[in-house]
Amino acid sequence: MIGELSSRARRDRYGSKINRTHSPIRAYVVPWASIMLGSVLPLFVIASAVPLIPPLGFLMLLSWRLVRPGLLPVWAGFPLGLFDDMFSGQPFGSAIMLWSLTMIALEIIETRFPWRGFFQDWAVSGFLAICYLIAAAVFSGGRVGPTMLLVLAPQALLTLALIPVLSRFVAGLDRFRLARVRGID
Repeated sequence: MIGELSSRARRDRYGSKINRTHSPIRAYVVPWASIMLGSVLPLFVIASAVPLIPPLGFLMLLSWRLVRPGLLPVWAGFPLGLFDDMFSGQPFGSAIMLWSLTMIALEIIETRFPWRGFFQDWAVSGFLAICYLIAAAVFSGGRVGPTMLLVLAPQALLTLALIPVLSRFVAGLDRFRLARVRGID
């Protein structure tokens, strides 16, 4: 015989789960706002003669694209790169081009390898992040050589270490984005 349902079976922290849906505004704004906040955040952290802070906006873009593959369209690299160019100090257009190329590359990878694991995503995003760091250093007008690569090494290591942390953070933001908070009329 079927037992009685628990009184908490159809409830969550917002009340009844029945007749609830996610907020469409929050569903659309959270990914874009978190990437833009990631582009602005390095301005407030530390000022240094050597590049140490990873490109958080770019890493947030990679994390959103790899955690939720169909969420951001391919053309999202253009406006988000434009916003990043305003705050990064790089020559104007470098982030537009690099972010757009990254989105195209990720779309090709997702088409070719639809089922991936965590380590494959980490390898792909790590490779793209290192390529982004080197290309951004080249676009900034610096001399390409062993000294430049040595100076970029701490930033590259910190970037590689932050990829799984930011992926977990983005997964939490995705849960927040899709939480049921609005009643259906």
